[in-house]
Amino acid sequence: MSTTEIPTSSTSPPTSRPAPSLVMRLHFYAGILIAPFILVAALTGGLYALAPTIENVVYSDLIHTDSTGPTKSVAQQVGAARAVLPDLTLNAVRPSTEVGDTTRVMFTDPSLGASERRAVFIDPVTATSVGESVVYGSSNALPLRTWISGFHRHLHLGEPGRIYSELAASWMWIVALGGVILWVRRYRRGGRLLTVDRSVTGRSRTRNWHGGVGIWIAVGLIFLSATGLTWSKYAGANITELRTALSWTTPATVTSISGDSPAMSGDHAGHSMGSMESVVDDVLASNVGRIDSVLGTARANGIDGKVEVSVPTEADTAFVVNQTRQPWVLSTSSIAIDGANNSVVDTNSFADWPLAAKLSAWGIALHMGILFGLANQIALAVLAAALVTVIVRGYLMWWQRRPVSAGPPALGGLARLPKWQIVSIAAGTLLLGWYVPLLGISLLAFLALDVVLGLRLRTNSGEIS
Repeated sequence: MSTTEIPTSSTSPPTSRPAPSLVMRLHFYAGILIAPFILVAALTGGLYALAPTIENVVYSDLIHTDSTGPTKSVAQQVGAARAVLPDLTLNAVRPSTEVGDTTRVMFTDPSLGASERRAVFIDPVTATSVGESVVYGSSNALPLRTWISGFHRHLHLGEPGRIYSELAASWMWIVALGGVILWVRRYRRGGRLLTVDRSVTGRSRTRNWHGGVGIWIAVGLIFLSATGLTWSKYAGANITELRTALSWTTPATVTSISGDSPAMSGDHAGHSMGSMESVVDDVLASNVGRIDSVLGTARANGIDGKVEVSVPTEADTAFVVNQTRQPWVLSTSSIAIDGANNSVVDTNSFADWPLAAKLSAWGIALHMGILFGLANQIALAVLAAALVTVIVRGYLMWWQRRPVSAGPPALGGLARLPKWQIVSIAAGTLLLGWYVPLLGISLLAFLALDVVLGLRLRTNSGEIS
């Protein structure tokens, strides 16, 4: 993104065209004020991109085993895990599908946080535990990756910390597009577009590196911005509501065998807590023995590869076998199966998802560095490193410019636009702010300040009596 040679404010009205001048100032001020947030997001995001590979190395003793030979049944492996954590309720199992991989058996643990489960890692050959750990979310992230993810999302400051990442994601596409516009304008005046002019020195060379690298990564930054907003606190909630209204959400898999929504408050409302726990234990005991046949039915219906099998605790609830996110796997279908007779209750094929739901699933997996495996992770790490250099060179440009001509770009361009354009920009800002609040608030403040300063500048110069 380029901060080209920009006119400075003075006592005389600026002569640059209002619209390009506005883009220039927007890029300049966003670069100065928002870049620190984007820089932190780039550094933590680059680390997060490599987290799956780091996880495989750090937790190799849990994820992998040296045992060879015939594997035990999944039911036997789950039974071994239940013996390790007899006081916790079985939740799901991720059976080993490749030689040398362990099976993960997940349990619900009331002492853990949201989206966390406790997992026992079972050697599928010996049906013995090799260890246990907490796993997080649908990606089943282990503690180190979970910590890196939290650092990237909210700096471990809780909900208030999410403002930093949302502000970065909200502005990154604005900064990227503004930089592209400025760099293309410079190219049309005789500059270079995709290469760096090494013949120049000083601030001109810094600007060439800043713009040349920025133009190459612009599309990637816009992608990261768009996908990052889906996880944000305020904009993310609005995006979810919009997708729901347009029927673009991921279809849910029906799990009720009878067709009615299962509810403990109905069938078990008059039972004591001890009786309810006894019922759950009885259902689980029966369902553990059915896991292998359920898994076979799922495989016969095309649910192949690595899967997670949810184990129901209620008699009227079906097993759900769901394909997990894996490298080079572009679809994640699921199937609900009645464990009592292996009949299919519902199928949720990825091929039938709305296009927006598919794009969202692919975008999230790509953002997380999962979709294309190590190649995906390396590409994201390189993108993060390039973004860091663009930001650093942007600040260096600002510093190199300071001794020559201190002061910001020309002010007041918005006030010199036709009124219908001002109204259109304000309306667009309000609409954008409705869906991306942090961007809308800060952008509206910038535009209001620009109008006030522009009117003041014109008044002082005698343009307005």
